[in-house]
Amino acid sequence: MRIGCVIATDGETEILLGDMEIENTKTLFGKTVHIGKAFGKDVVLVACGVGKANAAAGACAAIQTGADVILNFGTAGGLSDRTELTELYLIDKAVQYDFDCSQLNGLPIGTLDGETENFLPLCCPPLPYPRRALGTGDRFNDSPTDHALLLSLGCDIREMEAGAIAEICKYAGMPFVSVKAISDVYGSGSTTEQFRKNCKRALLNLKAHLPEIFAALEA
Repeated sequence: MRIGCVIATDGETEILLGDMEIENTKTLFGKTVHIGKAFGKDVVLVACGVGKANAAAGACAAIQTGADVILNFGTAGGLSDRTELTELYLIDKAVQYDFDCSQLNGLPIGTLDGETENFLPLCCPPLPYPRRALGTGDRFNDSPTDHALLLSLGCDIREMEAGAIAEICKYAGMPFVSVKAISDVYGSGSTTEQFRKNCKRALLNLKAHLPEIFAALEA
């Protein structure tokens, strides 16, 4: 099995790169692709950049490089007391909350073209982390309007990539797993300041659990 890791930021990428034996590096769809091994597994690590379009391109790069499963991990923001700073959560479904054709088709916000449900399901391997619903959008802010929308949709966590990766994986017939470490929680002060303060701690916790995460994926 080859695990395709689609990772947004340099900091998130580095926590895996330090444990990789890199055999080859190339550029595909404008993204840096590292091919090698980590934790006894064949790995494709795609440094995709932030946002939905980058994430979609990164997922395509990983799939084209021969990934059998896509793994996305990194930091994310919590929306309520159902999330705790630096803790890990397994994402069981994701919605693109900034995709809205409801005025045209009457379907719930986040329902993609050709879909009838707004959330897309993710794979949940046997990991001991609480399962949470995630909202993906191309914005990082403290907007009360966005927060209310996310809660109304049933989201517990927000970030900028996983929903787009879920879309690509669904259409490619590719299993997709996502694990998020919480760097900020809405209502506890500026999310920007929280992110800057807690990002490294969240990533260190995530790094400590990477062997467990990789082991939970099918051999």
